[in-house]
Amino acid sequence: MLELSKVYGPVFRIQLGFQKMVVLAGYKTVKEALVNHADAFAERPKIQLSDEISEGFGILFSHGENWKVMRRFTLSALRDYGMGKRTIEDKISEECKVLIKAFESYEGQPFENTTIMNSAVGNIIVSIILGKRYQYEDPTFQRLIKLVNENVQLAGSPPVLLYNMFPMFGFLFGVHTKVLNNKKELFGFIKTTFIEHLKALDENDQRSLIDSFLVRQAEEKKNKAESYFHNENLTVVVNNLFAAGMDTTSTTLRWAMLLMMKYPDIQNKVYEEISRIIGSAQPRIEHRTKMPYTDAVIHEVQRFADIVPANVARATTVDITFKGFFIPKGTHIVPLLTSVLHDESQWEKPYEFYPEHFLDSEGKFVKRDAFMPFSAGRRICLGETLAKMELFLFFTSLLQRFTFQPPCGISKEDLDLTPAIGFTTPPMPYKLCALPRS
Repeated sequence: MLELSKVYGPVFRIQLGFQKMVVLAGYKTVKEALVNHADAFAERPKIQLSDEISEGFGILFSHGENWKVMRRFTLSALRDYGMGKRTIEDKISEECKVLIKAFESYEGQPFENTTIMNSAVGNIIVSIILGKRYQYEDPTFQRLIKLVNENVQLAGSPPVLLYNMFPMFGFLFGVHTKVLNNKKELFGFIKTTFIEHLKALDENDQRSLIDSFLVRQAEEKKNKAESYFHNENLTVVVNNLFAAGMDTTSTTLRWAMLLMMKYPDIQNKVYEEISRIIGSAQPRIEHRTKMPYTDAVIHEVQRFADIVPANVARATTVDITFKGFFIPKGTHIVPLLTSVLHDESQWEKPYEFYPEHFLDSEGKFVKRDAFMPFSAGRRICLGETLAKMELFLFFTSLLQRFTFQPPCGISKEDLDLTPAIGFTTPPMPYKLCALPRS
């Protein structure tokens, strides 16, 4: 689609199967649609497999009033349980200590970091949703992570894209059945969990997002009000948060470690700044404003990694004439985030890893309007504040304690920066050596 935009311009129509879509490309076009016309581009389109998974409930793929109520509740609950506050920062810091010990256990030998990073990041969102954390080796936790990872990757696979275009030929593709079976197992766990929470529920001692939802559910039942606080919404909200809260941040951190191995000079500069500003103390979020280079590197990892290149699709809520094109209500919209994060009019070196994109001539951090990894507008990522905190604390804690190098026999030139295919685009599997700093 990015190549098509170079031929057909920033707004063009394509047809995939029976579905007509309008693609928006480039920073100015995407921003104008999602921010300046936020209400008009605030819906989700009908996507076969997404609808079969969520059935219109939850946050990510829900619509209208259900989406507004669930989004409002979830944002409030995330804040209540620490998003952007010292309480969640303390939890992330404690998780960093566990993660460091896990890295140390490899004693500088090569290891693959997908499971370990998913476990660390997963525990943060689990602490908010369930009010607890898991040991990394816990079989239930690992099973949940596996189910979520599989579904996120399969959601962007060619067979699923074909199924969404031609659902009547689903029997030819088969992969969607795997996704739905994973969903069934995942939803089963979630329902069992909130039944356990219900048994122990104390409205004066709420410990998790599930508790808050169940208290609200009970209140609305008592008042006999028409309610969106039913078990189906709770199940899908928890699923949405677990998938979005774990996969994207974990994937970004894995890209960060790969890029530090690929560019050791940049890794050394980050470590020099950590040593100068933090020393051997525990990294805290307050350090970030004093660490412009590290902040720039983290932002550039997000831009370069481009982990949700096609964004999550939108749909128009009204008929709208946009940039001279008439777009009817209900049109499937693809706001290409990759075209924003690689817009040649906005970035000096769009296809290179270049932290100076976020630094001025004096080395101070600068915000860039075209930095949009969390999307924009009404459907912007709910967990942006949490993700930024996690990225800074996990990244600095690891770089403070370890030097990342490729395994023996692999040069930095050998490291492959080609992303894998999926709904998100993680790096191809790789091994790294985490060498303890003296």
